[in-house]
Amino acid sequence: MTTTRSALEKFFAAEAAYITEGAPFDVMADCLAPDVVMYQAEHLPYRGEWHGRGGIEKFMAAMSATWESLEFVEQRFVVDGDNVVIYNRGRMLARATGRMLETSVMQYMTFRDGLIAEIRPFYLDTAAVMAVTTAQSG
Repeated sequence: MTTTRSALEKFFAAEAAYITEGAPFDVMADCLAPDVVMYQAEHLPYRGEWHGRGGIEKFMAAMSATWESLEFVEQRFVVDGDNVVIYNRGRMLARATGRMLETSVMQYMTFRDGLIAEIRPFYLDTAAVMAVTTAQSG
């Protein structure tokens, strides 16, 4: 049986591989409940609610269109039953601008039957994400 921590490690490794290497979505999908929901902040290029495995796959395509690479520099997991808080510090390279962003994202996730059922990321600085990913005219 897969533990919550090992499921998280598998999910995040698959996410980085998807963004950086174009790896298939299947490994991530295996970690998700069929009715999973993700909530992204309105001030991000990939804003909004993403429903179901298909929605998360569309979200990942939007992430991949935004970022050329994703590297997790530090991760900390606090697991309390089916509730998990994850601190991610990472580096991302923006496709549109070629600029690098190092930032932190705190995520609250819930699990159901060993699968991720809800994802709520909280970015340290959404304005920095937009600044790095948006070409500046001038």
